[in-house]
Amino acid sequence: MAILFLLLIVITSISSCKKEDEEAKQAAIDHALIEQYVADNQLDGKFTLSGLYYVIEEAGNGEFPYPNAIVKVTYKGYLLDGSVFDEGHISASPLTNFIPGWVEGIQLIDEGGRIKLIIPSNLAYGPQSSEDIPQYSVLIFDVTLHAFEK
Repeated sequence: MAILFLLLIVITSISSCKKEDEEAKQAAIDHALIEQYVADNQLDGKFTLSGLYYVIEEAGNGEFPYPNAIVKVTYKGYLLDGSVFDEGHISASPLTNFIPGWVEGIQLIDEGGRIKLIIPSNLAYGPQSSEDIPQYSVLIFDVTLHAFEK
């Protein structure tokens, strides 16, 4: 029985390491793609520790939202090749309902601000795909934060 338990631990460890290796490889791919996009488009922004790249295009004039704030935004989302997959206006939604890249990025601007977010796949949809977004896609969003409620 002890040997079976030990074997289970070894198998779990190996599969866990493999998943971490794949995630690290994808993160490196995403980072290289983002750096190339930034260079090609002569953007002047910053990377966060999570790998999110952002450019504050207009400073707002209010407070910064909290992770659980109800936000009012307009946005445009597109892929690195420029193809638009979504755009619109959100009149009232908790920030926590969005992908991690939005949650992190929108907290970097204050009310009335505009930001460009270049989001690595692990902070977006990762291995999930949709009709307009292939799996492991780096996503770009232009977001204006109009208002938020605490």
